[in-house]
Amino acid sequence: MPAYISRPHTAFPAHKVTTSEIVDDILARHPGHPRCSAIPRVIASLRVDSRYFTRPLMSPTVSGDAGIEERSRTAFADALELATTAAQTTLAATGLAPDPGKPGAYADVDAIVTTHSTGWSVPNLDIHLIAALGLRPTVRRIALTTMACAGGTQALIRAVDLVTARPGAKVLVVAAEVISSVYNHNDTSIEAMIYKALFGDSAAACIVSSEPLGPGLRIDGPDDTLEFVLPDSVDRYSGRLDAAGFHFDSTKDALTAADDVLPTVLDWLGPDHTVDFAAVHPGSPRIITDTATALGLDATSTVHSFATLSEEGNLGGVSILRVLERTHTTPPPAGARGVAVAYGPGFNTAAIRGTWAA
Repeated sequence: MPAYISRPHTAFPAHKVTTSEIVDDILARHPGHPRCSAIPRVIASLRVDSRYFTRPLMSPTVSGDAGIEERSRTAFADALELATTAAQTTLAATGLAPDPGKPGAYADVDAIVTTHSTGWSVPNLDIHLIAALGLRPTVRRIALTTMACAGGTQALIRAVDLVTARPGAKVLVVAAEVISSVYNHNDTSIEAMIYKALFGDSAAACIVSSEPLGPGLRIDGPDDTLEFVLPDSVDRYSGRLDAAGFHFDSTKDALTAADDVLPTVLDWLGPDHTVDFAAVHPGSPRIITDTATALGLDATSTVHSFATLSEEGNLGGVSILRVLERTHTTPPPAGARGVAVAYGPGFNTAAIRGTWAA
């Protein structure tokens, strides 16, 4: 039973923040940092020019001194708002009309898969979206809460599983991240300075179904999905929280983590692992380039990943959906073979292969 991924739609918040503004803020807050002269150069190497935050850079929950309670409450509220907008846009674009008897209710949505790692809420994004969108109370739910950058691809994998198990089902996939919540001046390592400039806030949504709802990626079945956790890698990327807020940490081994898992990705693709296009998680310039090189693709294949990184930053779990959305602007020919690959803390990898259905 094939599964089809519809065109995703991304929602961005109002506050555009340039990299120069972030560099100025870092230098103003850490004038005596031992690597003060290197920070602008290191941040420039990220090739991120701008990103969007749900709150202004100088707000208490971004560059300010808000504690964990305020940061968490604000991040989740903002994520829910972005997620609702992205989901409503996707539902309208794919022609899933509200239930005539219940304005705003979408009777055709059979399941919802959400991914969200910033902020904290019980119940989580899935329950809140059922209320915000007016979904059926019997809708199936999967809430992924710690997948971070791999979350969007992992959510698509779970949606493929649901469609395979329930032919005819339409699964709403929603990813939302307010990663500005980890912008924290209590973190002073050079890695922390990188993460202040790397991430952006957003949400995206799409529909996965057993019948196409327009052009998109066709997945033949669950065997065309990959989940892999690199052994002994839990400390390469990790999150933590304390009274001061959320924090994102990494070790030096994180620099080669993607390279360490790519042999597994190639084995999964098979002896003839050639693909015609790829949606690569824009985690960093090196991640994009190394993945494309391993897949045998040239620079033109990474234009959408690099455009996302440059204009919006690393969007965490939203990233792959955003890159797939950009792919629709210059779509591959019908039947082209493609792969979506994302990496997340742990160190984990999630990937999907398929063909372009026009």
